Amino acid sequence: MHPFQIIQGGMGVGVSHWRLANAVSRERQLGVVSGTGIGAVLARRLQVGDPGGDMRRALARFPLRPVAQRIVARYFVDFGKSQVAPFVSTPVPNQHLTSDGTDLLIAANFVEVFLAKEQHKGVVGINYLEKLQCDHLASLYGAMLAGVDYVLMGAGIPRFIPGAIDALSRHEKASYRLDVEGALAGEEFNSTFDPAAWWNNPARNPTHMPMPALKRPHFFAIISSATLATSLVRKANGRVDGFVVESHTAGGHNAPPRGAMQLNAIGEPVYGPRDIADLEKIRELGLPFYLAGGCGRPGKLAEALALGAAGIQVGTAFAFCEESGLATELKHKALALSREGGAEIFTDPAASPTGFPIKLLNLEGTLSDDAIAEQRTRVCDLGFLRRPFRRADGTLGYRCAAEPVRDYVHKGGSEAETRGRKCLCNALFANIGLGQRRRDGAMEQELPLITAGNDVVDVGQFAAAGATSYTASDVILALLTPAACATPEAAGARY
Repeated sequence: MHPFQIIQGGMGVGVSHWRLANAVSRERQLGVVSGTGIGAVLARRLQVGDPGGDMRRALARFPLRPVAQRIVARYFVDFGKSQVAPFVSTPVPNQHLTSDGTDLLIAANFVEVFLAKEQHKGVVGINYLEKLQCDHLASLYGAMLAGVDYVLMGAGIPRFIPGAIDALSRHEKASYRLDVEGALAGEEFNSTFDPAAWWNNPARNPTHMPMPALKRPHFFAIISSATLATSLVRKANGRVDGFVVESHTAGGHNAPPRGAMQLNAIGEPVYGPRDIADLEKIRELGLPFYLAGGCGRPGKLAEALALGAAGIQVGTAFAFCEESGLATELKHKALALSREGGAEIFTDPAASPTGFPIKLLNLEGTLSDDAIAEQRTRVCDLGFLRRPFRRADGTLGYRCAAEPVRDYVHKGGSEAETRGRKCLCNALFANIGLGQRRRDGAMEQELPLITAGNDVVDVGQFAAAGATSYTASDVILALLTPAACATPEAAGARY
């Protein structure tokens, strides 16, 4: 049995950051940091001067000091860079990470987990998107160096993560199979990482420090169907410890509807009975599972328990609390909309370059406005959502449907695939106040794009009358409120 009933969702780039996870874990629930883009997050935090000194304090605890010193020397700007100066770029993910890129990923994951676990005895998890495959091995190793307790992964089929966790926990070489468009039958492309070779490199470890003992974190797969849960139990290359069962009302990326894509009158994907997870079949697997999507209200925990779940995962309610990494101005706007009854979510089938539907909050002045989004100069400089494809000569190329159209088509992509796509990478950094500044004839500031679940309409419930904010503790207290009626029949009718 796992020692928590509430999992705080791992959201966005730096929204579920260490302060939020730390606050949730102190309340004896599972605080989760987001591992998405975490290398660039660390680099940009250092470039704005590392307010409070937390990044440098955590880096000082990194086991290989030369690695930490080089990162600080490369990215830290005393008192912060000029507000109009662009951020220094970071290595773009690909099959064969550079030495600097590997170091940055390992250190950044260590820093985020280290700070989330600081000064309490609770458990901490880290969330990754399966689609960001090139980063997985170095990221996992960094998190494990900091003693991460849980790894959660969705947005894909994480069949090879359990085996990677097993190998890395023993400091053994690990590999991860990449999904490559155009790969020939029987052809495999893998990213690899050898912890021993990395650790024993004299440039990183001149004093020959021994490798520390690592624990194997628990692995929870985020899934939307019993079929996927069953497949992972039978075919994953290691142990799956539990599931987060996510419905299409959850925030961020959603699984596409089963069958042919159909859109409603306003252009959203239509979900039906086939898209409701069969909880009875999931229960039969004998592993703990947590329900997610529409669970951010009092009584939902009791309903989930009545259905046999071990608890719930909640993201949106935490995304707009004081401790989250979302920019304060954006949190205030969303809270005001919720209280006024004006918060609206649009499940956009085209915006994400991943091809998955994604839930976006309609918010003035952000890229949720298509007219504003179309004015943005397309650029792909972060590259987290680039997808590998096989070139004619058998090597890998990388393309993103949100990159400049000419570039995408030149790489063999279809122009039709670029329509409606939005650069999530740059927008999600803007969400946390770390958006890039550019010079394209005139200064251009990357704009935010808020992802959230349907529960955003209710986030106002967590703030006291007259208050302009609420805390993670407020959310947890509300979620632990017992339901008036929590029979399996009542719960099943709502989930």
